[in-house]
Amino acid sequence: MQFSMIFEAQMAEATPANEQRVIRDCVEQAVYAEEMGFDRVWAVEHHSLKWYAHMSAPEIFLTWVAARTSRIRIGHGVVCMPFNYNHPIRVGERAAMLDVLSGGRLDLGAGRGATLQEMSAMGVDPDRTYAEVEEALRMIGSMWRGDDGEGFHWHGELLQVDDHPILPRPVQMPHPPLYLACTKRDTVALAAEYGIGALVLGFSGPDDVAGLHKIYAETIESRSGKRFVSSVVNDHFAALCPTIVLDDAAQALQVGARGQRFFAEAIAHWYGSGPEPSAGAEDDDQIAEIERSEERMVAKLHEMEIPVRPNSTSTFNLVEHAYGDWRDAIAYAERLRDAGADEIMCLIQMGTVPHAACMETIRQWGEHVIPHLS
Repeated sequence: MQFSMIFEAQMAEATPANEQRVIRDCVEQAVYAEEMGFDRVWAVEHHSLKWYAHMSAPEIFLTWVAARTSRIRIGHGVVCMPFNYNHPIRVGERAAMLDVLSGGRLDLGAGRGATLQEMSAMGVDPDRTYAEVEEALRMIGSMWRGDDGEGFHWHGELLQVDDHPILPRPVQMPHPPLYLACTKRDTVALAAEYGIGALVLGFSGPDDVAGLHKIYAETIESRSGKRFVSSVVNDHFAALCPTIVLDDAAQALQVGARGQRFFAEAIAHWYGSGPEPSAGAEDDDQIAEIERSEERMVAKLHEMEIPVRPNSTSTFNLVEHAYGDWRDAIAYAERLRDAGADEIMCLIQMGTVPHAACMETIRQWGEHVIPHLS
């Protein structure tokens, strides 16, 4: 089993000074993750999502992390791959450069960058995102197949490229391992059909993760290979795990609940037109607060005549997460393992979680959870 951390660079106080501090804190946490035995760090790509994600240039963040580490894998997860965010050739060039500088430690994920806020900023056509992501993955899957000096040729449905060598070439040939962000059941099946790893949300708990893994595994069993985006198949299933682990289990639950509430409210704001996220007070009843936030989200969806689906409220689920002491974390991690996860992606850096609590959580996972399950 593998263990990783994922960084959004979230913050409740979005001032320039705090933004700089949080981003530097994320670097320190990523470096410490290597020391404590984590296998990988992931950094997202989002644009213009104040509070929720200030990680707009993850390739630079990850290069900085790679320079300060020697073993931990560098997860560019995910790159927004519709063309107006990132042309596929630029994705390939940056990925190869990062793979070279990290000594072949890069993992490369793809996503749609699907908030209206982001798409409108970059002029992305929502109706083209799935097709553009697929074509970008297919291009990356074949960019470096030719001999040295041979130009890259591509004649797809959306893009045409003739005789352009893509430089530099990555250490991991024919390309770094590929992944897809999976927020829906259909996308999990799509990842399996493409022959690439699935990065799934885990807010709904291990039972939901098990259901998603079942879709992934069954699609792998039945696929013909016609939709593979590369000659190299990567059947790796990674599940998100919100977690805060402290010696005081009750305190960890309160810190985690407050952080997750902010995370959920920020998602609701940018993905579902909810109100701006609120940090609240440390001494609030965080469990009651997150329940009230969920009620407000459901009321807003009803007001907008949008169906309330399970994934609309899953981020408000507090019951099924690794909040508590290290024994609680082990018990939850075992459930994710049994649900089919090859990798547990720890979500620790949430908007209201203090840096000290993030570092302590990393230490507790490194000293107790990872050795138990490795």
